[in-house]
Amino acid sequence: MNRKLLDLASRTLGDTFAHESAPLSAEDKLRELAFNLWWNWHPQVLELFRQLDPAGWSETNHNPIALLKRIGPGALGARVAELSLENTVSFHYRRLQEYLRAEGSWCAVNARGLQAAPIAYFSAEFGLHESLPLYSGGLGVLAGDHLKSASDLGLPLVGIGLFYASGYFRQHFDAAGWQTEEYGHIDLGALPLRRPVGADGEPVMIELPCNGETLHAAVWMARVGRTLLLLLDSDVEANPPYLRELTARLYGGDEVTRIRQEALLGIGGLRALRELGIRPAVLHLNEGHSAFVVLERTRERIEEEGMSFDDALRETALQTVFTTHTPVEAGHDRFAAELVERELGWLRAALGIDPERMMGLGRVDPADRGEPLCMTVLAIRGSRRRNGVSSLHGHVARRMWQRVWPGRDEEEVPIGHITNGVHVRSWLALSMNRIFDRYLGNDWPARQSDCATWAPIAGADDAELWETHEVLRRYLVEFVRRRAGRPQLLDEHALTLGFARRFATYKRGTILLTDLDRLAQILGDPARPVQIVFAGKAHPRDDAGKKLLQQLLAITRDPRFEGKIVFVEDYDINVARHMVQGVDVWINTPLRPMEACGTSGQKVVLNGGLNLSVLDGWWAEGFDGKNGFAIGDGRVHTDPAVQWARDAESLYGQIEEQVLPLFYDREGTAPPRGWVERMKRSITTLAWRYNADRMVADYVRHAYLAAGGRLTSA
Repeated sequence: MNRKLLDLASRTLGDTFAHESAPLSAEDKLRELAFNLWWNWHPQVLELFRQLDPAGWSETNHNPIALLKRIGPGALGARVAELSLENTVSFHYRRLQEYLRAEGSWCAVNARGLQAAPIAYFSAEFGLHESLPLYSGGLGVLAGDHLKSASDLGLPLVGIGLFYASGYFRQHFDAAGWQTEEYGHIDLGALPLRRPVGADGEPVMIELPCNGETLHAAVWMARVGRTLLLLLDSDVEANPPYLRELTARLYGGDEVTRIRQEALLGIGGLRALRELGIRPAVLHLNEGHSAFVVLERTRERIEEEGMSFDDALRETALQTVFTTHTPVEAGHDRFAAELVERELGWLRAALGIDPERMMGLGRVDPADRGEPLCMTVLAIRGSRRRNGVSSLHGHVARRMWQRVWPGRDEEEVPIGHITNGVHVRSWLALSMNRIFDRYLGNDWPARQSDCATWAPIAGADDAELWETHEVLRRYLVEFVRRRAGRPQLLDEHALTLGFARRFATYKRGTILLTDLDRLAQILGDPARPVQIVFAGKAHPRDDAGKKLLQQLLAITRDPRFEGKIVFVEDYDINVARHMVQGVDVWINTPLRPMEACGTSGQKVVLNGGLNLSVLDGWWAEGFDGKNGFAIGDGRVHTDPAVQWARDAESLYGQIEEQVLPLFYDREGTAPPRGWVERMKRSITTLAWRYNADRMVADYVRHAYLAAGGRLTSA
């Protein structure tokens, strides 16, 4: 771990294990293990916590902090002694310390120039674990995986986000099948968060102007292996009630709430770094929500270095990386001129520019006085390295934002692409991990981005691989039965299709329901049983998405599909983990080219499942004809209804003519040879390319090294 970050990580309020002048007790070691989310991708550590209280483990949703709180400090040491776990605790504690202080990481070898100062990674959401519900979907999970792989590669990186006291909503349905949202309050005492302290030993607080008052925010810190995550929390006594509620909900509230949240994220996030003595080498904006950080850094340069606005903005942009994820127009935040001036007039004045210049920074056409400020355009203008998240999305982004560079051809627009990947060991089932250890060698995680690493899977024993996957399917079935309270639900031997994602209309979550009679024939064959597991949430203000869910729930009650089509409520990382590990086929049906990347299918690959997807996002570049199945041929009709009909026909045809025959082509009790062959090809051709280690390494090579190569820090 970068020495400065390691020192900062140990500078927290109430930290009982920061100093090692005296031997640490088993309880102290357990607490340090629990307060580093490193356990999230080390199942042996999670097994240690489970052993301490098996009943409590299930009740705390696999959360070590909640488990320790349940046991209580007085009983914890006695529990360790009673179970003779002292050596196990010490073993894992030493492994964590070795990991944190290890020399010779990938980054130390390949990017020594980035060792002196960290990358500041701004994101409106982070999905690290289900116990920390600061995410709504793929954007947040991607951000969490980015932090984890940065840790594994030894890249000094600090994530900056907001602490949402109510998290994202819990999903329920009323009697009519209409989604309802419930917001609770996160128990801070059950989270792996601490308050960092400044040089004066006091908890760090930041402030910024807001609506004629001062917005105060506390700072929470999570340790994610060798990286850190800072979360800003407006729920402090110094704020009036309406500002205390500012960070209560993820993506909640009106435009006023949204612009204030984004000001806190960008401006407040940089100020939090400053309070902690961090001067990052690079600012990385994960989506446009944090784009105001560009203006705050520009203001600093004007005040500290006496630069003009144009020169200060140029220098800031040279050290800024921007990743856009959204090919959907409605997904880009826009704010009217009056709102921007009212909320950020103080910053505009400090920058020494007039209101029109301020608005022009976020307008596609700076001269169009009627155009609102778009956060994505502000991020584009405030950065010099910009990327989409798949090859196809790069093309979409260049076409989408071409007008920002009038006179340039589409291929000359300076937006590239770095395809997303997933953090392998966060999503890999333990039983599949054992398969990989056996055939690839125990050190395979360090070599996961090398295609040669995965080649031995082609020679793995068919029966061993198939039996491992069959057990994972059974685990999924058992999980769904527990969640539904129906022990006879589903068939643990049936071909299991999975669909789980945000229920936005462009993702077309009900395309499988287009022809119910045909679907009933597919699912009703007793010789070749098929079942479908659905999960996903619609945005609270997306009535069209809620109607899709209502339609889906009605189908689950149709006698033809009862017990064969199941919807799992309250989709989160825990549900996703079970589904990507247990399904046979992962279905993805976006309207091409609206899926920027779609990383859920990449998680399925690691666990032996196959993808059946529209050729969009990552699948457009990953599919080779033999490592899964494709819906359609990549062509898009101008009429969405025609495209829907074509894709529905292709989807049904693929299931009937390809998926079903291959899955059930067996001789006696032997595994389906052709299916297992396709499983192997999926793993060997895709796992090395679509992992987050490769993704972060690409950011290092193509963005961070160039942006961080300046003489001054950001």
